[in-house]
Amino acid sequence: MTRPRLRHLAFVVQDAERMAAFYCEQFGMDLFHTDPDGSRFVTDGYLNLALIQQRLDGDVATGFNHFGFQVADVPPVADRLAEAGVPRPVLRGGDRPFAEYRAIDPEGNWFDLSEHGFLPPGINTEAG
Repeated sequence: MTRPRLRHLAFVVQDAERMAAFYCEQFGMDLFHTDPDGSRFVTDGYLNLALIQQRLDGDVATGFNHFGFQVADVPPVADRLAEAGVPRPVLRGGDRPFAEYRAIDPEGNWFDLSEHGFLPPGINTEAG
């Protein structure tokens, strides 16, 4: 089995545009996706950082939100998670080109599972 790789971290932020500019300017990250709600996604070519725009009608506070693993095949991972006593991962909705499934760990922390990865198209997700 190929080891799952941590490839994605997400934070809920008050100003996603400003935060994306900060990470791009200070760390040379590249903006590769913007959601209609203003959320921004930046990458260093290996790890994707999701800067989720906080919404007044939302119920999620600012700060750390979730992380994501790239896996070779989701169904066997889902089976192992269910056998470990946590809920089976569920298919995520939406139109983002990544993060197919959402799961939770034993303490309720969210994480995503993706077979095709969290980086923009054209970036080699097998590197590293």
